[in-house]
Amino acid sequence: MKLVTFLKDGHEQLGIVHNNLIFDLEALHSDLPNSMSMLLGFWDSYFPMVLTFDKMLKEGKIAPEKGFPYSEEKLLAPVPHPTSCRDGYAFRQHVAAARRNRKVEMIPEFDQYPIFYFTNHNAIQGPGPIQCMPDHFEKLDFELEVAIVICKQGKNIRAEDADDYIGGYMIMNDMSARRLQMEEMLLNLGPAKGKDFTTVIGPMLVTPDELEHLKVPAKEGHTGNSYNLAMKCRVNGIQVSEGNMADMDWTFAEIIERCAYGVNIYPGDVIGSGTVGTGCFLELNGTGKLNDPNYQEQWLQPGDVVEMEIDGLGILTNTIVKEETDFSILALKKNQ
Repeated sequence: MKLVTFLKDGHEQLGIVHNNLIFDLEALHSDLPNSMSMLLGFWDSYFPMVLTFDKMLKEGKIAPEKGFPYSEEKLLAPVPHPTSCRDGYAFRQHVAAARRNRKVEMIPEFDQYPIFYFTNHNAIQGPGPIQCMPDHFEKLDFELEVAIVICKQGKNIRAEDADDYIGGYMIMNDMSARRLQMEEMLLNLGPAKGKDFTTVIGPMLVTPDELEHLKVPAKEGHTGNSYNLAMKCRVNGIQVSEGNMADMDWTFAEIIERCAYGVNIYPGDVIGSGTVGTGCFLELNGTGKLNDPNYQEQWLQPGDVVEMEIDGLGILTNTIVKEETDFSILALKKNQ
């Protein structure tokens, strides 16, 4: 099942996507949830009902005229108000390449446990313009990722049980202002200001039943569901990144196990996978300069169009916009 949050008469509304049409759930039946928060908050009650209507759509039992054309212009983030947002570090290829490019050894702890950080869940957005301040353009970067949303509360969850807590999968673009990020991390904190201005998810939330035919075994020694989903990113129509969700070394189940250790996770919590190999300019630029000292670095610029495409999860499109201001926090640094 493919779910979206769209704008209807100035309000957020929950819909199902089928055959490039969006069907307003509330319009299909008054007993259905009208928001993603309602669906996630009462998952065990509502999900079977919504799944029944999805089946009816697929069987042609609901007239296409009840839907309207799918358009990203109408879409918000599928989970517009996450209760929290964490981001993992699951792709070994990306971590190893980034460390190699900095001429440091691969850190052995990567293979011992999955890690994550918290980012700003109030800066979540979906398709459309990404507003950036001048300092964000000091090495502005995308990060191609997959994200999940939690659909039921739990604590001390074992990895073998954790997939039952996943409501669905989305594309995530973990936008990064690299100069801000690298400067603050010199003090062994962060990432914070380099990440907190926006995190993009969308365009839809795809429930696990929709991806069942794409399931593949997790990597040896790991526990949890894995999927053969090709991942690509294009900037201004030119492909710059390519990977696969099946390349995740740590599964979402294992990441959830760590997230929920000694603490509750809640419906509406969003968790990202971390960047796929080749999935950001930081890695691509580092690899390019390692191979050719004259390599010209590339970073996102005002007006750039970023398209992320993942099999089964759709295409997430954003345009980079520069705020009309000269306010700079980099200029506020003291004792330079």
